[in-house]
Amino acid sequence: MELLVASALGLLTAAGIYLMLRQRTFPVIVGLTLLSYAVNVFIFAAGRLVTNMPPIIDKYAAGYTDPLPQALVLTAIVISFGMTAVIVIMALGAFLEAGHDKIDMTDKDESAHPAEGTK
Repeated sequence: MELLVASALGLLTAAGIYLMLRQRTFPVIVGLTLLSYAVNVFIFAAGRLVTNMPPIIDKYAAGYTDPLPQALVLTAIVISFGMTAVIVIMALGAFLEAGHDKIDMTDKDESAHPAEGTK
């Protein structure tokens, strides 16, 4: 089971980083989403969840599951949903303004002002 979770974490992280390095806005948004999923799975795995155990200390139960990772992941899901919504709106506004979703990494000022050495 540990190998499955570790493989899923590695796959989600690799796909998220690959998509974040693209020069289009939609793959960047999907990459951020995959990376947030990877972090959520990592927090769950770090919490050492146990099946069929209550999330609170009970004198009749043999043990308990730590509720802190579950609360952290629930909070992270809400925050990542809000951030994704904001980024989608920003990307949509940039698409409507420019007419494309390509991220331009060149400096526009260099082409507008030639170097002083050339006349």
